[in-house]
Amino acid sequence: MTQLVLMRHGQSIWNQEGRFTGWSDSALSPQGEQESERAGRLLRQTGHAFDLCFTSELQRATDTVRIVLTAMGLAQLPVQQSWRLNERHFGAMEGYSRLGAVRQFGLWPVIKCQLQFAAAPPPLDPSDVRCPGNQPRYSNISKKDLPLAESVQQTLLRVQPYWQETIVPQIQCGKRVLIVSHKNALRALRLLLESLSAAQAMRLTIDTGRPLVYELDDSLHPIQRAYLD
Repeated sequence: MTQLVLMRHGQSIWNQEGRFTGWSDSALSPQGEQESERAGRLLRQTGHAFDLCFTSELQRATDTVRIVLTAMGLAQLPVQQSWRLNERHFGAMEGYSRLGAVRQFGLWPVIKCQLQFAAAPPPLDPSDVRCPGNQPRYSNISKKDLPLAESVQQTLLRVQPYWQETIVPQIQCGKRVLIVSHKNALRALRLLLESLSAAQAMRLTIDTGRPLVYELDDSLHPIQRAYLD
């Protein structure tokens, strides 16, 4: 039996302000820093330890990892970052509040992309500075692989190969793994882990800063799962 822990980053400043964040690099809010430290203390108090951590390229996730591992006394733990664990890209809606997005793009496009698995937000223009293909951190990735906007379904297709080819082999080798990522990337991972339907995945509530512990059998099927708090 193997344990795996999934966790959404602590609250970011744009989470606090109610903005669509996506791949935009919002920092943790003070509450998010507290959530991350609390999660690290809770993991340590309940006897958890890790051999390897995976996270995204985004600051709110990498800062959460740093705070959690420091609180656990595991500051030197290897951490692998990948753009494939980034949040869903909200396209031209990134940076807007919900109300601001409705005013700019209309009510139905905003609601549809939040409720429907295969619905994507309005895409960015490729020349937009928010486009990942125009950002130095993603310069080693083919522009055809970088999104201008994503549905949750497209986020799943981005996350799935990294899960299967990079993370799963580490778990199968007996490594104790922590994954710190984002709401929609974690929806995708939970869909894969738990064999959820698209509708079930869209209904998942994934709060910031709460470690979700899985007990997995030898085939990596969940035997049980529970939030530590």
